[in-house]
Amino acid sequence: MTSSLHSPGLRCFLFLQGPITPFFAEVAAGLAALGHATHRINLNLGDRLFWHGGPAPMVDYRDPPEAWPAFIEAYLDRHGVTDLVLLGEQRAYHRAAIAAADRRGIAVTVTDFGYFRPDWITLERDGMGGDSRFPRDRAAIRALAAGLPPADLTERLRDPFWRMATWDVAYHLAAMLPWPFPRYRSHHLHHPLATYAGMARRLLLRRWERAEGARIVERLAGQPFWVFAMQMETDFSIRAYSDYPDMDTPVAETVRSFARHAPADAHLVIKVHPLDPCLKRWSRRLPSIAEAAGVGRRVHVAHHGPLDVMLGGSRGMVTVNSTVGLRAIVLGCPTKALGRAVWDVEGLTHQGPLDRFWTEGAPPDPGLRADFLAALQATTQLRGVFYAPEGRAIAVAETVRRLHEGRVGVPEMMLAEPSPGRESAPSRTD
Repeated sequence: MTSSLHSPGLRCFLFLQGPITPFFAEVAAGLAALGHATHRINLNLGDRLFWHGGPAPMVDYRDPPEAWPAFIEAYLDRHGVTDLVLLGEQRAYHRAAIAAADRRGIAVTVTDFGYFRPDWITLERDGMGGDSRFPRDRAAIRALAAGLPPADLTERLRDPFWRMATWDVAYHLAAMLPWPFPRYRSHHLHHPLATYAGMARRLLLRRWERAEGARIVERLAGQPFWVFAMQMETDFSIRAYSDYPDMDTPVAETVRSFARHAPADAHLVIKVHPLDPCLKRWSRRLPSIAEAAGVGRRVHVAHHGPLDVMLGGSRGMVTVNSTVGLRAIVLGCPTKALGRAVWDVEGLTHQGPLDRFWTEGAPPDPGLRADFLAALQATTQLRGVFYAPEGRAIAVAETVRRLHEGRVGVPEMMLAEPSPGRESAPSRTD
């Protein structure tokens, strides 16, 4: 690695793709105001659109994806980059950048929507979800939580859906344009227009979908039932942190297990993700899976519905690795993860096979749950949102502070002296 090009104590932050908001540009501006160098590489026109007003310099990468690894290595060396900041550590461009950063000892910070919804943001070293450095060991979690205040689960902020939708459409329509990024390769599985058409259809059916969920809850009141929380197939939680190629596979696996091992009078509610465009028409596909397993009358599809009410009245919840699993743990609901998740910890979730979950699933240990929530929130979460101006300003200020102090992944009370770099993050224990 080349020698530092910056004053002692000051660093060079390179921002790659981030939230579809001005969040990264505002964080970079805050760091620049403190004397740090900031850089940005745009991979498509949407990236450039949301860097408007961000501090210079900004570079457009227009070459083929195959040339990206050599480009990013040269860029890191030429500018003496010390910190890489990005969203979506599993995107192909980002994986190559992270690999290059790792070889040079460059700190990698990843962000995304929070594990606690809706008004927390995740800020972690190296990776999230299945790759999170947060410990999975009970003793380590309890040691990390010692002296921390209880997790704050009160909702204080919220992003307006209209702003999220408008900016998302603007970004992806801009990214589709062949100029000036003709060789950009998106990580998405579906064409944006197909996704928007599916979401538009769901919006038109929103009232019907909510009534459907309410009917199911009313019908199952007082009866034994479990919930399966679906995720979006495009989500890297499925593509990178599970062994499933799609959502059909874990749904079918769960339904077959339910048919064989759940009580004969039990029901299963399959909750469709609220942002799934339903390009697969789950309203037809899921009943077919249930019929094939011989439990068509005992499996119910809910496109919308009061999730907390469903979980509160259920015998347990199954999911691949959705953050809904964390919500289930908060509510004391027995939970089974089929993939890799930061919250899949012995004492919080069912660690045995799925077939035994229907009869042996147990609620989380209250003491461990309190320690886990406190430690996870203190180390990986910050209050704020990506879209609404007030909540975004709160998140930007705290992100700038943590990056400036080198305090990503470390509770403030545990830090004697702020020091930048990887050393400030808890060691990997999973």
